[in-house]
Amino acid sequence: MRFSIVFMSNIFQICVEGNTGSTGRIAEEIGISAMQQGWESYIAFGRFPRPSKSKTIRIGSDLAVFCHGLETRFFDRHCLGSKTATIRLVKQIESIKPDIIHLHHLHGYYINIEILFNYLAKAAISVVWTFHDCWSITGHCAHFDYIGCDKWKTECNHCPQTKEYPASLWFDRSTKNYRLKKKLFTSVQNMVIVTPSHWLANIVKESFMQSIPVQIIHNGIDTSVFKPQINHRETREKYHIGERFVILGVANPWTQKKGFDDFIALSKLLSKDDVIVLVGLDKSQIKQLPKNIIGLTKTENRQELVDLYSAADLFVNPTWEDNFPTTNIESLACGTPVVTYRTGGSIEAVSPETGFIVDKGDINSLVEIVRSVKVTGKLAYTASCRKRAVDFFSKNDRFAEYMVLYENLLRQKNG
Repeated sequence: MRFSIVFMSNIFQICVEGNTGSTGRIAEEIGISAMQQGWESYIAFGRFPRPSKSKTIRIGSDLAVFCHGLETRFFDRHCLGSKTATIRLVKQIESIKPDIIHLHHLHGYYINIEILFNYLAKAAISVVWTFHDCWSITGHCAHFDYIGCDKWKTECNHCPQTKEYPASLWFDRSTKNYRLKKKLFTSVQNMVIVTPSHWLANIVKESFMQSIPVQIIHNGIDTSVFKPQINHRETREKYHIGERFVILGVANPWTQKKGFDDFIALSKLLSKDDVIVLVGLDKSQIKQLPKNIIGLTKTENRQELVDLYSAADLFVNPTWEDNFPTTNIESLACGTPVVTYRTGGSIEAVSPETGFIVDKGDINSLVEIVRSVKVTGKLAYTASCRKRAVDFFSKNDRFAEYMVLYENLLRQKNG
């Protein structure tokens, strides 16, 4: 009798968050997709663990994160702490022997990029790296669009955003960080970069990583969960909305760059039968809100978000810098049209039938769109919004693209 041995492929993802936040949930869904194809899935994370269907590994500890944060604040040495935690992680990777290592956010005070990439450069493992922002190609910041900085194209120096995340209070190591990243991140021969937007793909092609292959895979969501809810009465009663026209905003955290100040300005120009609902605020922000803004803290309850998206008449995303916000496609899937600033890849989610694009800070245009949608009614957009979300942003289709990428990489590796 002859026996055949079937070897199970496995994927090892590294992400700052454990199945929470947009990035952590994307890693979780990729793991689920892999397991559905018979793969074994591991997710190593730095902070904020939530239950996962993958096998999870905590990188470091709360104390290690705290110490890494101090090293960042005092010396601008972000992602150069957590040495012991990263050495231990490398040993765990060597023990598991993954077929694919998939990187997400490496920033977040939990991993040492020097130790990790020195290992990846020598290991015969295919690497996929999904860029969720621009941190990987700069000497310090995660986004540069807000201030219009283009030093990343040549070499970062005298960083104008040292006190922005990941904040350094005194030192500016942006040039050293840039040179080190360039050396480390271009040292891995068998790596593919994935960007969720065409905008970020073009950015990467102008950076020091321009020689590395780039593939665009839009973020995906569960359109069987994010879908229009017919009865909005309970949600409107719960938040004391009544019959008012609802303008919804969702972010975490809410900052000036996310458009918090723009919502305050917008609230002053609305009529009495309009109300703004903002999700993801902290308690101090909620206390300062004008009467026509209802403030809610962050929620991990997806059904609560679905109810809010569905009850809203218009979703407004006045972000000043972004890659490809998942909130836009969550709103579309729930049948609610989207307004976004002309920012990064945020505009790629909407079409003329499903939303509006306005210039950054153009509050008057936001007001005009509110008035226009009040006249036409949300239902004029709902079917098109839902169709666009299902056709282009269903998680089953988008995460299947990752599986095709993995298979192609393994095929190339095995000849």
